[in-house]
Amino acid sequence: MLKIQGLECGYGRMKVIDGVSLEIGNESVGLFGPNGAGKTTLINAVMGMNKPWKGSIELDGTSIVGFETHVMARKGVALVPQERELFPGMSVEDNLRLGAVYIPHAKDSIQEQMEAMFALFPILKERRKQLAGTMSGGQQRMVAIARALMSKPKLLILDEPSLGLQPSIVAEVFDVLKELKKTVSILVTEQNVRESLKSIDRGYVLENGKIVLEDTAKGLETNPHVLKSYLGL
Repeated sequence: MLKIQGLECGYGRMKVIDGVSLEIGNESVGLFGPNGAGKTTLINAVMGMNKPWKGSIELDGTSIVGFETHVMARKGVALVPQERELFPGMSVEDNLRLGAVYIPHAKDSIQEQMEAMFALFPILKERRKQLAGTMSGGQQRMVAIARALMSKPKLLILDEPSLGLQPSIVAEVFDVLKELKKTVSILVTEQNVRESLKSIDRGYVLENGKIVLEDTAKGLETNPHVLKSYLGL
């Protein structure tokens, strides 16, 4: 589905991503690494917010380099950014509706999709009329994920979904991701490697702009470098 080869990009003259290659099929894939490793920069390149210097990015065998973000959304790629970026003065229901209303393949099934989101996140059904900006951080994260899913994506990208959440909510979010991977391909960037490995099929470790490890979730869980650097063992 998504194939990246020899990608280089950055900001100004500063190279952040240096020759990265990775692939995502019908699966859930994790991208791990410390702050500043380049995880968000790589996502921005996929979503058209950062123009690659070199390399290729393909979706279903077609180059998407140079495509703008709204085009990527219509092609079936949905992003849940770190900061959630909800419309705080609008209700939960209206935030969800905006996830589909401008997407041709999703706008005719908004109500059906919304009911599916309420089944996935029951708390959102209870709070459907509440202003998104008045909800807790964990509930806002659920709204952001549900809004992305409203577009009926084939690839869901989540940038640090556990950031700033209390442990019980983190576990709940990753339980949802474990369920979602049955129906949508997922790329998730995370520093919480321990929880992520429970919900993905494969993973990459990105350090200093380069992929230094690639393995199955089980392989990464027992890798000495991952154990020492990311699991504290």
